[in-house]
Amino acid sequence: MSDTQITPVPQRQNLAPLLVPLVVGGLVAVGLGVYGRVHAPTGYAIGLAGFSGALAMKAWLTTGAFLLALVQVFSAMVMWGRIKLDVPWIGTLHRWSGRVAFILTIPVALHCLYALGTQFDVPRVMIHSLLGCFFYGVFTAKMLSLPKRGLPGWTLPVLGGLTFVALTGLWLTSSFWFFTTIGVKL
Repeated sequence: MSDTQITPVPQRQNLAPLLVPLVVGGLVAVGLGVYGRVHAPTGYAIGLAGFSGALAMKAWLTTGAFLLALVQVFSAMVMWGRIKLDVPWIGTLHRWSGRVAFILTIPVALHCLYALGTQFDVPRVMIHSLLGCFFYGVFTAKMLSLPKRGLPGWTLPVLGGLTFVALTGLWLTSSFWFFTTIGVKL
């Protein structure tokens, strides 16, 4: 008898359930970009009380969202077993840190779209504009993927990772730039 080994043929994953979240997320990203480009920027700041100006408000809210995104990465790693901790409330921490992080981005995005629009004249601002559109698109895709069954196991980690990368890029091109160029102030 010959000594042969039978290796199973890997099954193809069904990516059809992922199609709707990705298409809708893509439409959100493109829609925000188009709106930001065709909408005539008002130049009026949308700000929250307690900040010295719109840029300071945006820098601090984005910093808060970024710090909560770090909590998201840590809690996701615990939930997925990459960090071994027995914390029964880690799922609650993950959900609420994500909710608050997202809420912190809303006034920032509204100001960017309404007052400034999508801009391509300065490389930092262009990258920031594109990342902002990408962030909301990939976030939409991630949220729409959460209730779906039958998605490949890599779906949520990849979409969550892309959301984190986009928010990190947004923080670097806005808050970090603000704090290092203008200074740390409220």
